[in-house]
Amino acid sequence: MLDRRQRISAGAAVLLTVAAGLGEAAGAGAVTRFVLSGLALAALAAVIGEAVEQVGERLGPGTTAVVQSTLGNLPEFFVGIFALRAGLTGVVRAALIGSVLGNVVLVLGCVFVAGGLRHGTQSFDPEEPRLNSSLLLVVVGALLVPTLASKLGTPAAAHEQVLSDACAAVLLVVYAASVPFYLRHRGAPAAGSHGSAPARGDETDPASSAWPLPLALALLAVSAGGAALVSDWFVSPLAAATRSLGMSQAFTGLVVVAIASNAVEHAVGVRFALHGKAEYAISTTLNSPLQVALLLTPALVLVSGVVGPSPLTLVFPPLLVAALAVSAVVVAVVVYDGEYTWIEGVALVGLYCIIATAFWWG
Repeated sequence: MLDRRQRISAGAAVLLTVAAGLGEAAGAGAVTRFVLSGLALAALAAVIGEAVEQVGERLGPGTTAVVQSTLGNLPEFFVGIFALRAGLTGVVRAALIGSVLGNVVLVLGCVFVAGGLRHGTQSFDPEEPRLNSSLLLVVVGALLVPTLASKLGTPAAAHEQVLSDACAAVLLVVYAASVPFYLRHRGAPAAGSHGSAPARGDETDPASSAWPLPLALALLAVSAGGAALVSDWFVSPLAAATRSLGMSQAFTGLVVVAIASNAVEHAVGVRFALHGKAEYAISTTLNSPLQVALLLTPALVLVSGVVGPSPLTLVFPPLLVAALAVSAVVVAVVVYDGEYTWIEGVALVGLYCIIATAFWWG
């Protein structure tokens, strides 16, 4: 049922997870444990990505995106919980914004480059990406209000936690209201791109390489559970490792933690793009940061007072909010016409590099 590449991917995930566990048990150096657990997270992401693609053959782009993003964001949820428990609130804030930026700018850019170079100009139904962009702008507003209320010294500044909890509750309601829209796309065509060239290697019957649904779901569950376990090992040496490597906490959260804990979405979106499934690629890539912004972030805000020594609020560093706002506007413009090319992907990756560089010094 699993071909050679899939068996190698699964074997690598098992070996790296075991290596990370042994490093944790043996008390290896912080940098060693940090690197091993990060590699294990990435390997588990590859397995999850393959399983999600198998499930996606039976679902539409919207439903696939909801399933993939929910399972794919489990590692980040646990990374956030463990980091809050360790008192790394600043890292969590940067990682949450970094997760959104990493998907809507870096991963979407990689998707455009991969799909554009292999299949030329790709077209897609712009309805869902436009909604995603609109919701991202709503999230920017939800972060701007508490941040500006605090930084400008308004009367609401004295009620920072209550304001953050109220905004978090509203974001959860918006997320719940958006789910039926994505599920409505269950019957969407699986080909993903309208008028695009067929993917290389897709000429064979898909059923011949399809996994049984129980196998795909089982691998999804096991890999997601393994990723949650590895997340704890990833957080425990984080502070010491970043000091040894000379990285600021802001850069660590924005780039390193965000990329490692979101490797699932990175792998899946690019995989769909290489297979010529433009709608699947864009749907999974943009749905994940929406779940981070509308579900994961408010959930962590509401539980932070219980799991951590200090509560997490929606008062973020202004530069983080500004970077998110610029990225949301750029993505809204890029997806509006329902087409993408590889050069647009290069521009998005370049924007991500500029933003990441601004946080290198803390």
